[in-house]
Amino acid sequence: MSTETEPTSASTAELMEQILYQVKRVVVGQDRFLERVMVAVLAGGHLLVEGVPGLAKTLTVKTLADAVRGRFKRIQFTPDLVPADLIGTRIYNQKTGEFSTSLGPVFANLLLADEINRAPAKVQSALLEVMQERQVTIAGESHKVPRPFLVMATQNPIETEGTYPLPEAQVDRFMMKVLVDYPTDEEEFVIVERVIGAPVEASPVATTDQLAALQAEARLVYVDPSLIQYAVRLVSATRTPERHGLKDMRRFITFGASPRASINLTEGARALALLRGRSYALPEDMTALVPDVLRHRVTLSYEGLSEGLTPDGLIDKIMRAVPAPAKPLEHEKLVA
Repeated sequence: MSTETEPTSASTAELMEQILYQVKRVVVGQDRFLERVMVAVLAGGHLLVEGVPGLAKTLTVKTLADAVRGRFKRIQFTPDLVPADLIGTRIYNQKTGEFSTSLGPVFANLLLADEINRAPAKVQSALLEVMQERQVTIAGESHKVPRPFLVMATQNPIETEGTYPLPEAQVDRFMMKVLVDYPTDEEEFVIVERVIGAPVEASPVATTDQLAALQAEARLVYVDPSLIQYAVRLVSATRTPERHGLKDMRRFITFGASPRASINLTEGARALALLRGRSYALPEDMTALVPDVLRHRVTLSYEGLSEGLTPDGLIDKIMRAVPAPAKPLEHEKLVA
């Protein structure tokens, strides 16, 4: 299916191009990762990122925050972290005899939770309310975080000693789980050149208000009902694969994806369509995001693990069994 489309408004396309240009001035390569970060920002979702250290995960988010004049905070998760270190606490002032509220680092536009699986469950769960409700509660009083708000949590796939598995309820609140790989030789050459050369910094080209306006525009992107039905069928196949011609797969899956996955696929397709300069989503916008949206939501059974299967391998089989919509979308009927 062709991706040649009617463009979005010139101002929207120009603004997103300027933001991406500023980030690319600092960050070399990682185009796919940067695209997923922008999709999450436009869709108002959160990212779980898995990759070895030194792949510019922190730099990407910090540079994006600089480009949109947003507040960036980084939290290094450690075993001795307590929830108050994230959300804040009440402090007693001896001079006045009163309590005051000290807000934690979650009050930012872009929050990086580095090595999130190194903190115990009670600390990880402290992020649940702020990720879903965009607010925290301290001593019975609610405090809203700035908007837009994005949590990007990282995991190190190499070291497992001293780590705590993320609670399923928290994992489900991440819109996507993105795998970040090493740069190519050519990209690494440019990285070294930039590091040993004069420092390059991103220039502010937008505001958080403009970013919020882009989020609102992403929600206006047209999604055909057949595309929503495709998202629902994909997610349904992770729960009951036998209903989609994948009877042998049932024994390999303990739990499938929740309805959040269908919502995230649809919202992600909208955001990716806007990022690609269209006011409507195409099937390829959704299929590009399926592995990222589903891989952390599919729980393998012991049998699946013993067979050496991976969530990505099962998702690939599901995508082959559940075809993308072939009928023309509404905008193509209007053009014809």
